[in-house]
Amino acid sequence: MKIKWLGHACFLITSADGVRVITDPYAVGGGINYAPVTETADIVSVSHEHGDHGNVSTVQGKPEVVKGSGASRVRGVQFRGIATDHDASEGKERGSNTVLCFTMDGIVLCHLGDLGHVLTAAQVSEIGAVDILLVPVGGFYTIDASEASRICDQLKPRVVIPMHFRTSRCVFPIADAEDFLKEKEPVRRVGGSEVEFERESLPAATEFILLEPAL
Repeated sequence: MKIKWLGHACFLITSADGVRVITDPYAVGGGINYAPVTETADIVSVSHEHGDHGNVSTVQGKPEVVKGSGASRVRGVQFRGIATDHDASEGKERGSNTVLCFTMDGIVLCHLGDLGHVLTAAQVSEIGAVDILLVPVGGFYTIDASEASRICDQLKPRVVIPMHFRTSRCVFPIADAEDFLKEKEPVRRVGGSEVEFERESLPAATEFILLEPAL
C-alpha cells in the first residue's frame, strides 16, 4: 500500500492491486493554497461537507463516494463510518464529522477528518484496532496537538501520520506539526509526500511519520 499526502486532509491511498482512494479532497481558496487535486480515483471518502474536505468534483474519473456512518464495501475495500462532531459542543459550532476507517491490503486505516473532540469510550470501541491513523493536529478548527496525542493514546495505532496543520501552502489560523511531534519518538521525517507499507513490516510500537505535501 502507498500513501501519498496531497495536502491538508487529502491523501491518495493506493492498494497493491491498484485501487485508488482519495480522502477529503479540498477546494483551493480561503487559505488553502495547495494546487488543485487532479488525481484519478476509484473511491473518494468524505468526512464532512465543508469546502476544504468535500470537493468531490475535483477528483478525476468516476469515483464512488463514501461518507456518513455505517458499513459499506466498495471495490473490495471495507469502510466503516463512525459519527463524531466537528467541535467539542456536540456539533453546535461546526456540525458533524465522520471518522472513516477502511481496510486495504490487510491494513486498517483510520482518517479522523475534522474531529473536534477527544473520543468517547463508545467511539473508541466502535473504531476498534487501528494500524495507521491519519490525525488532524493543527487545532482551532479541529483537535489540537495535546488532544491529538490523547487520541493516539486511546487508539494505540502502529503508525501515526499528522494532517490538517499549517504549512507554507495552508495559511489557516492553525498550528504547524511541530507542537504535536515534540517529545514523540520515533519520528520519521520522510522528506517527501509518499510512504509505502506492508502488513508484515508495520512497526510493533507506534511510529510517527511526517510527510511533505505533494501539491
